[in-house]
Amino acid sequence: MPSPSILRNRLAIASIAAACAMLAGCAAPPAAPTGLMDVSERPAEKALLAGLRAYDDAQYPQAEKLLTQALDAKLASPKDRAAAHKYLAFIYCTSDRTSACEAQFRAARADDPAFALTKSEAGHPQWGPVYQKVQQR
Repeated sequence: MPSPSILRNRLAIASIAAACAMLAGCAAPPAAPTGLMDVSERPAEKALLAGLRAYDDAQYPQAEKLLTQALDAKLASPKDRAAAHKYLAFIYCTSDRTSACEAQFRAARADDPAFALTKSEAGHPQWGPVYQKVQQR
């Protein structure tokens, strides 16, 4: 028969194991993933979506206003912030506001270091050269 101290150690170990098992069973279930419907109702993301629609509809003054609102409302995702800056850069370059265009491309890169235009975007005659200039620095 084991000594009383060995029995106490075994009992302590068994008690700890049982407590751990019970606590593991009480762990909260993982949170559900955030869905598009959740995100699209946030003010910043809602403004981004509206700004992108306005841009696609060639409503550039409205797009500029909404994209700026989205950035001011603190978009959560770095990629979303970079997208807002990209479209603002496009608007600024096509309205001969080259320094503002350059600043937006820089801001896009600052928010998302992996930011890059597609090959066709980078080849655009109005914003392509500005983008290339920013890339070289």
